[in-house]
Amino acid sequence: MTGPADSPVHRAGRADRARELVRTEGPAAARIVVTVAAAWQAALWLGADQPPVFAAMVPLVSLRGDPMTALGTSLQRILGVVAGVLIAIGVLNLWQPSTLTLTLVVALGLGVGMVLRAGGTNNIQVALSSLLVFASTSPDAYALDRVWETAAGAAVTILLAPLLWPPDPQRVLTAVADDCAARLSRCLTGTAAVLGGGRAAARDNLARVHAHVEAVHAGAARAREAERALRFNPLRRRQRGTVRLRAERVATADGLAVHVATLAGEVDAFTCRDGLAPELDRARLRVPDLASLTARAVEEALSGGDPGAAVAAARAGLAAYADADPRPVAVALRRPLHRVLDALEARPTKTQS
Repeated sequence: MTGPADSPVHRAGRADRARELVRTEGPAAARIVVTVAAAWQAALWLGADQPPVFAAMVPLVSLRGDPMTALGTSLQRILGVVAGVLIAIGVLNLWQPSTLTLTLVVALGLGVGMVLRAGGTNNIQVALSSLLVFASTSPDAYALDRVWETAAGAAVTILLAPLLWPPDPQRVLTAVADDCAARLSRCLTGTAAVLGGGRAAARDNLARVHAHVEAVHAGAARAREAERALRFNPLRRRQRGTVRLRAERVATADGLAVHVATLAGEVDAFTCRDGLAPELDRARLRVPDLASLTARAVEEALSGGDPGAAVAAARAGLAAYADADPRPVAVALRRPLHRVLDALEARPTKTQS
């Protein structure tokens, strides 16, 4: 019998996911394939007398969606290779290969990699290149081949990365901003919904909010990469103004995340305290509407619209809530919402998409 997992609906779903994967990941894979072939051929034209594997390795470790990352990784790799082979040659000219010399070379490579770091990370290419020299019976010739082949592969990568299926920062930032808006909105409304719902509900909501906040932070990092990519992408220069505005929206979302996390934390803390159930029940009459208004303001701001009306409505509701309930629990629940609105009002005034 055909099980549910083999039904036409599930097969269609798998096909859709496969097509989506090809659509999103295919250009990056094609970019790597083309650049690997070009780097290999360039090394052959330059006179490689052995298969130029090291030239082809550079695109494999360097190319990602951001041409700036490819540039930085290629330069990191070149510096690491040169330093690594020099360390290995120096050590092998003094001592024969052994466990002791291997340990010394790797230790020196890691130490130098801490200095020749790129992108804030330790450059392990130094130690790796030093180690690979041990694989050759002629370390000097091996080292020279590795240096110039790697340099050739890096040059090809740097030249082709911005031109082959270049990333579209405008599209990336639009998707990131929309995702951040949806996550922050769910955090606000979801937290309000668990008021008075018990400890388990509050704790589960806190975990969900933290997951959403981490995703927003990751989206902000992705947005910064997309904005940097524009500097090295001659085909996208005309999008500079639009990209800057959308990057500002994502940065705003990143700043709002801490406040929605604070609200979820307050609800969880209050729910775990005995004797606060009556105050949480009173808050449940007010906070969900205020959270919805605040969420609407967030969505408007991050989509490029004018959140003014939603902000004003939320402010009015918070003021009425403050008059009706000045107790500490209500004050603590209102404070994160006020801070979200403050951040929205402090954002840049240009909203054109």
